[in-house]
This record gives sequence, structure tokens and C-alpha cells, in this order.
Amino acid sequence: MKDPVTLLRDQILLAALPYVEESGWTWAVVEKAAAECKAQDDVQSGLFPNGITDVVAHFSDYADRLMIEKLSKLPIVTLRSKDKVRLAILSRNEILENKKAIVKAAMAFWAMPSRVIQGQRVLWRTSDIIWNWAGDTTTDYNRQTKRALLASILMGTNMVWIGDESEGHIITQAFLDRRLENVMEFGRTIGTIKKIVPNLFRQANQRK
Repeated sequence: MKDPVTLLRDQILLAALPYVEESGWTWAVVEKAAAECKAQDDVQSGLFPNGITDVVAHFSDYADRLMIEKLSKLPIVTLRSKDKVRLAILSRNEILENKKAIVKAAMAFWAMPSRVIQGQRVLWRTSDIIWNWAGDTTTDYNRQTKRALLASILMGTNMVWIGDESEGHIITQAFLDRRLENVMEFGRTIGTIKKIVPNLFRQANQRK
């Protein structure tokens, strides 16, 4: 069950989305949405203290929560990690299918130089949520690497998906599959290096 603050944020966000599609992410559309929700005493400023940046970040959080809700109803026991990650990304896109213009506006919003770092944090959060759901429990530097690589994949896949008009989004799926395979290959390479390097050091020490 949602807490009252998240519930109210969601209500204002959903009321704002039709206006965002028309005029982009601005604080004016948030104020208009808050008025439609009959919010009192400038409550939107308290809910989103960093202004429109918080609203756009909440849009991503809202999509993440819907994604996890959707995934929780699917049978995944036999799926490999790569397949789980693939399923999560495609499920998130399905949820946002009718909001492509809004997603595109969000990507343009985060592309501004003053917002790039915050945009990267938002992508990282989605990546972390997906990997955690997929069962990743790594705690070393590999954890950070996985999430950074997936954040990059999410960005690239969204850019392809926004303009993809192919049946069943075949183009997006093909792009995603190639990127995921590259990441898995990178992971296998890193795993091999982690095994080889200590052995090289041991061999070098034995020769001394």
C-alpha cells in the first residue's frame, strides 16, 4: 500500500502528464495538475522541493514501480539473469508505450548540462532496481560495473524504442539483445581476468 505522500505525488504526476505531452516538463503544468487535484496550500512545492527536477525523477520512479508490479506476476524461476534483465526492460517499455512523447521530453530534460548528473542517478536507480529484481547479490566492484553498463543500455534502448514503429518493436528487441550479449561477454571476460591475474602473481612469486 502506498504511503499518503507517494499517493499524492502520483496523483499530481498523472494529472500533469497530458500537459507534459503538449508543452514539456515545466513547473506550470505541475501547478495546473495540483489545482485539478484540489491540492491546497501550495502542497506541490512541499511534495517536490527541488521543483520540476523532482517531478521528472518521480516519473521514472513511478514507471519503475509499475514495472516491478508487472514483473511480480510473471513466472521467472527458470530464466537466466540476462533474460530477466531483458524482460524487465521490455516490460518497462510496454508500460510506457502510450507515453513515448513524455519519455522523450524527459530524456531531453536530463540532457541539459546542468541536469546530466541527476539524470544519470535516475538511470542508475532504475538499473539497480532491475538488477536487484533479477537476483544480483554481488557486493564488489562488479556490482557497480553491472549497474553502470545497464544504465547505458537503458539509455540506448530508450532512444531506439522511441522511434521504433516496427511490429512488436522488433528493432528495439534486436538492439537490446545485441547490447545485452555484449555486456554478458564483458562479464565473462572480467570473470576470466579475476581468475587469471591471481594465478599470474602466484607464478611470478614462485619464480623468485
